[in-house]
Amino acid sequence: MTDAYKVLGMTCGGCARSVSNAIVKAAPSAAVTVDLATGTIIVAGGVAPETVQQAVEGAGFDFGGAA
Repeated sequence: MTDAYKVLGMTCGGCARSVSNAIVKAAPSAAVTVDLATGTIIVAGGVAPETVQQAVEGAGFDFGGAA
C-alpha cells in the first residue's frame, strides 16, 4: 500500500533526507520517495497517516495531509 502526502517547507535535498529519515525511523518498514518539485512524499509499507504526520512534524516541517 502506498500513500501520498503534502509536506510544506521542503526546499532541498537535505530537507527531503530529514523527512525521509524521520519517517523510516518511526516506521522501519516504510519506503519513502520525495518529490521536491511538488512538495509531495510517497510512503509505501502500510504506515498509518498519524505516524507519517508525527514524523514530518517532528522533523520540523508542516504536514499538509493527503496529496
